[in-house]
Amino acid sequence: MNPDYIHQAAQILLERRQSGRQGDALPAALRPDNLDTAFAIQCQVSKLISQPIAAWKCGLPAHDAPDAPYKWVVAPIFGYDVHDTGTQICAVWARDGQIKIEPELAFILAHDLPARVAPYAPADVEAAVAETRLALELIDSRYTDAEQLNFHDHFADGLFNQGLLLGPIVDPQLAEQTSQLSITLSIAGQTDITLHGQHPADQPRLPLYWLAEFLRSKGLGLQAGQAVITGSYAGSPSVHVGADIQVQFGELGLIRTRFEGK
Repeated sequence: MNPDYIHQAAQILLERRQSGRQGDALPAALRPDNLDTAFAIQCQVSKLISQPIAAWKCGLPAHDAPDAPYKWVVAPIFGYDVHDTGTQICAVWARDGQIKIEPELAFILAHDLPARVAPYAPADVEAAVAETRLALELIDSRYTDAEQLNFHDHFADGLFNQGLLLGPIVDPQLAEQTSQLSITLSIAGQTDITLHGQHPADQPRLPLYWLAEFLRSKGLGLQAGQAVITGSYAGSPSVHVGADIQVQFGELGLIRTRFEGK
C-alpha cells in the first residue's frame, strides 16, 4: 500500500482511539488486505500517538484452517492506556454501560531485548523478565460493526485492545506452570461466576518468546519496564461500569477494581 494511504489509515484509527468514537470500516483504498500492510498501519499509529509503548499484547501465530496463512497476534499498548489497581478506579471507553475484560498474566521486563542480528532464544527472554503480575486486558474496537470485518482490519487497529489494568505481583514459578486457572468473577449485587480457564498457548510464556523474536525480525524490540500479556484464560466477559468487581485468579491472587466511563 502507498505510504500516504498507510498514514491516512493510521490517522483515522488514532482519532477514533483518542476520542472513543467508533466508525465504519476504513475507506476501500485504505483497508489492509495482508498482514504486512496491517502491521505497517499499526506501527504508524504508534509513531503518531506521541505516547510510549508501555505494554504489548501477543499470542502464538494462529490460522483458521491447516492450509490458511498464519495470523500474527501482536499489538502495542500505549502509556496512557496502562493502569494500575492501586488507583482503584479505572477509566475506560464503555459500550452500552459495559466493558469487556480478559484475565491474563503480564510479564514485566527488567531490561531491553533490542533489535539485533542474532535470534533470541527462550533463555534470553527468560533472563529479561523481572516479575509476573495479574492483569486484565481492556477490550474495545474502533469499528462500529466489528464482527463484519476481517482479521486484517482488526490487526491494523490493535486487535481489540483499549488498554491494560495491572494487578499484584505473583509467584513467577507458580504462574509459569499455570496452564489451567479457575477464574471467579465477583460483581457487587450479582451472583459470582466461575470460569474454568485454559491458557490458549498452554504455557503462558511461549507467546512472549515468539514476540521477542518477531519484533527482532522486524527491526524492532522490547524495552525495560514494558509489560507483555500473552492470552486470556477465560475469553472476554463483560462487566458493568460503576460496579465494584473482583477477579480471582485461582490460587495466584486477585484483582479488585471499579470501571468508570470516560
